[in-house]
Formats: sequence, C-alpha cells, structure tokens
Amino acid sequence: MIKNILFDFGDIFIDLDKMATFNELVRLGISEFTEEMMLFNQQYEKGLLSSEEFIDFYARQFPQATKEQLIDAWNAIILSFPERRLAWLEHHALHGQLRFFLLSNTNALHITKVKERMTLARYERFRSCFERFYLSHEIGMRKPDVEIFDLVLEKNDLIAEETLFIDDTKEHIDAADKLGIKTWNLIPGQEDVTELFIRKRDLF
Repeated sequence: MIKNILFDFGDIFIDLDKMATFNELVRLGISEFTEEMMLFNQQYEKGLLSSEEFIDFYARQFPQATKEQLIDAWNAIILSFPERRLAWLEHHALHGQLRFFLLSNTNALHITKVKERMTLARYERFRSCFERFYLSHEIGMRKPDVEIFDLVLEKNDLIAEETLFIDDTKEHIDAADKLGIKTWNLIPGQEDVTELFIRKRDLF
C-alpha cells in the first residue's frame, strides 16, 4: 500500500511549453544546444552556478542577444498553474493520510518566474501542501541521479515499495523503478494528476 507520494512539479502541477525556450533562442540566432550548453544547464539545475554566471555564459556565446532577452527565452517554458490542481492538492494534503513530497529539477530563474506566474500567495499555498520541498538547485542534486532518490528516502524514513513517484520524464521514472519505488509516468495532455486516485486506485 502506498503511504508516500513524490511529485514532480513541471507538467505535473504547473503547465510547461518545453519547446518554447528553444523556439525563442532560435529567434535570437541559437540553432542548437551544444554539449557545453547542456552541461551548463545541468550545473545550473544543481545550483553549481549562479543565475548571473549562467546568463553571462549564454551572453558570451550569443552577444547579439541582450541578457533580458536570454532570461525571457529561458523562462518562456513556464506557463500557468490551473487552480483545480492546487485545490485538489490542498484537499488531499489536508484530509488525506498520505505524506506528500515535491522532487523537482529546476533552477533559480524558473522558480522566480513560477512565483510571478502563480503569485507568491498561491506559490506558498502550494509549498505548504508538502512535508518536504526538494528543488534540485537548492540541494545540489538532480534527477535521474540515484543519489537524489536515496536522499529523499533516507532523510524521511520512507520505504521504497510504499512510495509512489509521479513524473512526466521516462528517464526519471526508470531511475526510481530501479530502487523499487512505485511510479506513474504521467503523459501531459492525456492524463492529469487530479486523476491519481482513479488511474492508480490499485495502489491505495
């Protein structure tokens, strides 16, 4: 029986346009993400670079773009957070018997944009629904690295087989599966987190 749920954030609760950043960068003359860019992106997600260092890197690669344009492009991925999802989460956090945790790969610029899009009051309502709130750039780890799952399990005395991990990225799901964590690879646009207790009723 499931007693704990680890939720991803993007495309689970807040909607994303995963092509938006790339499309905006194309307009600025950036045609592809190089291996070096991908490495910088991952380092930034782990909090190993400041936002200033991160944007300075891209500004050096593409001097034709202003820093403001680069920040806007980076944040273009962030869309809206439907109120129905927040209401669903608040209801089950208040009335349910499950332990809720957030486990998200993100970064400082995106979180700032999320707060702006949601409003700070709604963001704090969201955050208060979780026992612990794990953001990759704050803890120096990112999915799908096994260490981030081990951290959550060990720090909170969770049993893998009693824990459900919900994420829209197959690579992250596969990593959790290997540890014996139950998983739901949610497909955005086809499934919704508010359907959890219908789609996964066999686990509860």
